Amino acid sequence: MDLNKAMIIGRLTRDPEIRTTPSGQTVANFGVATSYKWKDTNGAMQEKTEFHNIVAWRKLADICAQYLTKGKQVYIEGRLQTRDWTGQDGIKRYRTEIIADDMIMLGSPKTDGQNYSPAPAQPVAQTAQEAPVAAPAQDGQVSEEEIKVEDIPF
Repeated sequence: MDLNKAMIIGRLTRDPEIRTTPSGQTVANFGVATSYKWKDTNGAMQEKTEFHNIVAWRKLADICAQYLTKGKQVYIEGRLQTRDWTGQDGIKRYRTEIIADDMIMLGSPKTDGQNYSPAPAQPVAQTAQEAPVAAPAQDGQVSEEEIKVEDIPF
């Protein structure tokens, strides 16, 4: 049995670039940076940043193009794939990419520096079978006769 699984959490290094293949499939390419921090033998903090090439296909590519921007924190899950080609200079080149299977946007909208306005709350229509919620009594407590056991939905 073999396993090829990559899971990273990092920040986008650039906005996704969207293309469509001749067969009509959408593909998105973008970069994600991850950092590793540690203390060296002298106790000084060290940091190393790795840069990952991400490729998303079809519907996931459309979602990435619509919602992801440079600097946004994301979780990417997928598999590693290495491509090789010969450049115009005759030198063989390699590129290792994460082919994304799943993407989760992380971080609050406030920390990502984007304006955030939540969708307005939709009013919920009350059906005839639903009983109104008991209002607190004058002293702030709910009296026992206002709540009936048969009104509890579970």
